[in-house]
Order: sequence, then structure tokens, then C-alpha cells
Amino acid sequence: MSFIEEKIHNPISTQELERRWALVRQAMRDRKIDVLLMQANNDFMGGYIKYFTDVPATNGYTVTVVFPVDDRMTVIGQGPFNMVRDFASEDDILRRGVARFMGTPSYASAPYTSHYDGELAAKALEKYANATVGLLGLTAISHSLMDTLKKGKFLNTHFIDASEMVDEIKCIKSEEELSCIRRVAQMQDLAMKTVFEKIRPGMRDIEVAAIAEQVGHSHGSEQGLFLCASGPVGMAPVFANRYQQNRIIQEGDQFTLLIENNGFGGFYAELGRTCVLGKASQEMKDEFEFVIQAQKFTASLLKPGADCKDIWKEYNQYMRDHGRPEEKRLHCHGQGYDMVERPLVRMDETMKIAKNMVLSAHPTYTTERTYSWACDNFLVGNQNANERMHQFPQKIFEL
Repeated sequence: MSFIEEKIHNPISTQELERRWALVRQAMRDRKIDVLLMQANNDFMGGYIKYFTDVPATNGYTVTVVFPVDDRMTVIGQGPFNMVRDFASEDDILRRGVARFMGTPSYASAPYTSHYDGELAAKALEKYANATVGLLGLTAISHSLMDTLKKGKFLNTHFIDASEMVDEIKCIKSEEELSCIRRVAQMQDLAMKTVFEKIRPGMRDIEVAAIAEQVGHSHGSEQGLFLCASGPVGMAPVFANRYQQNRIIQEGDQFTLLIENNGFGGFYAELGRTCVLGKASQEMKDEFEFVIQAQKFTASLLKPGADCKDIWKEYNQYMRDHGRPEEKRLHCHGQGYDMVERPLVRMDETMKIAKNMVLSAHPTYTTERTYSWACDNFLVGNQNANERMHQFPQKIFEL
């Protein structure tokens, strides 16, 4: 076992990283973009950082990456004042494709440090002061970073949003990426199976969710959400995060769980099911069966070239035709290095469905007596050949 395999959870191959860099750099040349700038402080929605470097942003600590069209990257992150590490070659096991790492002890909770990252980014971008800089993920890039950059020597810099350009590459998965995501789905299948084997009356919701998290950690997972809720049959227990997971489960209760963690290679998938520590009502079973049909209907629309706006309209018409509520939020979306990745299947998405995209489909609605939903990941294949990546049975489990 090499040091990188011993030290790092499931590293992406250098060959895969080089594939990504080459595709993005060609797209940059086509659009006359000289350098990309990206920033994130978490690996739930910080996928650009992981995609380019194979090192996630975590813990609310800001990571900034400068990706030139014709040179290796500069990474700015947590470190002591004036920290600069230059890499003479591309052989560093952690910082592949990186020429320089610059450190600074900045923190979102200390506002007076807000310009520290921007000052280092200005140094890294100095040669591009009169060039075109493509920005990735405008929502994740801090105001302080751009406020610092748009002063002084960067007054003549042409800043553009390059997110769409990279998203079109990032959202279509390679064979290596698909292999990783399949292993994530298998991990989540095992986690759900283990939860349903070990759940008992007297446990708190948070203790049950922790079983799934532990299974994930044992199989390469680093981060994730484990949303759950319990309640008597005949009510609608809507799942929630840990802050609202203190309820003690009783005999006869229902328990619903969403496992939305990353795994092999850092990719996210999500699996959602419901169990009952006793017998489910017939209404629960009927509504769940409809949810599965709604999910299958959605998956049938995920064809290469399909417009997300049209899928959204067709899905909501399907729900109306069957007397169920329309979707008002998001029932189907891409996944990869971001927990929620494009495309979003709804009226405001511009990206079309393409082969080798991975999307999560989770039709969800409540009635007075049920919380009805299911969640699985699907791989877009050729026409009418989508693959459900999870193998966990689609039923309400009566334990």
C-alpha cells in the first residue's frame, strides 16, 4: 500500500484529475478565459474545490483555488501567517496539480480577517490583472474576496461567471467517477439495512441515525446529513436534522430516515426509506406505492436532451392527475461532489439532461396521516435505459 492510499480516503486517480483539467482548460481556451477562481468552506456544497484538487474544503475554513489555463494551481487555505509552500514538480501526493500553497489564519467568525484570503488571492492572480478571470460558484465566493480583488491593479480585470462552462463538464461522470458512486450507493444500502436491523423502542432518533453514520465512516464516508423522525402511525413525522432528533421511539412507531452522505472518492448519493416497529397502515402502504410510481415516472423522463423545465411540468401534471400536491421545491436533482448538484429538475434550470449524469429522485408530500416519500439515485443512460443505483428494496419495512 502506498503512502497516499494509507493516508487518504479513496483518492481519485491522477489520470482522472488530468482528464478533468484537460477538459476544463480546453473549454477555457475556447472561451478565451485565462484563469479560474473558486472558493468554498465546506464539502457539502463545495464541489468545485474537490473536483479540481481532490482535497475537500471542510469545517467552515475557507479554501481558495486559482486554476490557470496554462500553469499549475495555487491553493490558499488554513495555515500560519506568511506560509508559502512551493512544489517543484507535480509529484506531491496531496497537492497534485498544485504549484503553490499559501496559508493564512482567517476565520468567518473574526470579521477583521476577512481580507486575508483576498490579499493572497491577489498575489496569486497578479499576472492576470488585465486578463479574463472566470468565477466558479458565485454564491460560495465571499464578498470580501471580490471586494479586495476589484481594487487597485484589478480595476481592469474582466471577471465573468464561468460556472456554467465547468458544470457542463463536471456533471457528466467518467467511468471512474461512476464506479465510485456505485460504491457509495452500496454503502448506503448497507447503512439502511443495518439501521433497520438495530432500531429498537427506547432509542432516541439521533441514536438510530448515528448507526447509519457509523456504517458510513467504516466504509470511507467523511461527511453527510442523516435526517430522520419518528412518530405514531397515523401522523406525518417530517424528518429533520440532529437538533430535532431527541424523541424516544415507542413500540408501534414509524421511523423515516434519509442517508445523504458522501463515500468512496468523496461523492454524494442519498437513500431514503421508512420502517414501522409494528404494522403500517393501509394508507401508508398505498401512498408509498404511489410515491414509487411517481419516482419511476420521473426516472422515465430523464432522457439525454430532455429539458428540466419540461420534466418539472410533466411531473406536476402527473401529481395533479392523481390528486396529489404539486412539487414546490425540488424533487429531483444531480449529485456528485455537491450534495445538490446541477441539473435541478425544475422550471429555473437551463441545463439539459445528458448521458452519464447521476440524479437523485425523491418525490415527497404529506397528508394529514402520512409522510410519503422515497429516495434513490439514478444514472442516465441511453433512451429509456436509466439505472437505479441503489439496490435496497422499495417498500415500507414492518419490523
